[in-house]
Amino acid sequence: MTPQVLYEDNHLLVALKPQNMPSQADSSGDMDFLNLLKQYIKEKYQKPGEVYLGLVHRLDRPAGGVMVFARTSKAAARLARQLRDGSFQKKYYAVVSSALPASGALENYLLKDSGTNTTRVVAPDTPGAKRALLDYRIAARRGGLFLLDITLHTGRPHQIRVQLSHAGAPLLGDAKYGGKSAKNLCLWSYSLSVLHPTKKERLTFTCPPPSVYPWDIFDVTAPS
Repeated sequence: MTPQVLYEDNHLLVALKPQNMPSQADSSGDMDFLNLLKQYIKEKYQKPGEVYLGLVHRLDRPAGGVMVFARTSKAAARLARQLRDGSFQKKYYAVVSSALPASGALENYLLKDSGTNTTRVVAPDTPGAKRALLDYRIAARRGGLFLLDITLHTGRPHQIRVQLSHAGAPLLGDAKYGGKSAKNLCLWSYSLSVLHPTKKERLTFTCPPPSVYPWDIFDVTAPS
């Protein structure tokens, strides 16, 4: 498989993670995106030995879309700092089959259960709970389905999936959190915006979701 690369220089590599591929190696033993990109770098630049590529953030295995990786440890540290201070900006499209207010903010406290690989909403004072915040707006409605445009402010495991499920609007195709059946999880990372780790200029990378159902009924040809 040849990865779809959106941008690369000596510090960053930006590419589209296919749906149903792990962001990094897991117990399944399946090919993961991090190692696929390492292999791409090794072959393209004929690098001997181990290739460094820093995993800065993750997408759930069933989700797809834009991801950014660090090609140096310095870039990795600076991107991690942006994640903490909020200057690393992430936007997603999601499809749900339940109505929500036209726009809003969801704030919850989440707790991950590593044993079951699930996350749930808990009381704020629960030991280990982490604050989760996102904004959304309904970008389109078609045939009983709703396209949500989501800005993610924190990066908790399964955050969008859990928060929307808790709000009564689980993602289409998300059987784990109560969503109606679909071929794939309807969650797509369509935009990432970061400060270049050395040039300090803001870079924004976008890609609309694939032209398949249910994305195609919304005619999402370009990010909003």
